[in-house]
Amino acid sequence: MIYLFAVILPPLGLLLNGQPFAAIFNLILIVPCILLGFIFPGAFLVPSLHAVIAVYMKREDRKHRELVDAIERHGPPPGWRP
Repeated sequence: MIYLFAVILPPLGLLLNGQPFAAIFNLILIVPCILLGFIFPGAFLVPSLHAVIAVYMKREDRKHRELVDAIERHGPPPGWRP
């Protein structure tokens, strides 16, 4: 669902994902992309692409943090050798 917001309303998707600075940057990015979008139609996709990548990276960071916390809490998995 968050990816749908990131594609349709990029700043809102970033805000709902807990990234206020990325949302502000995305708002600033929308202005030149709208102006350039009439000359280069691909520019309309830039803010949405930025939001989707930022949401994906934040989710991957959360997954990584959870894994590291679990290893710190419970130790390495059985059979693990350094």
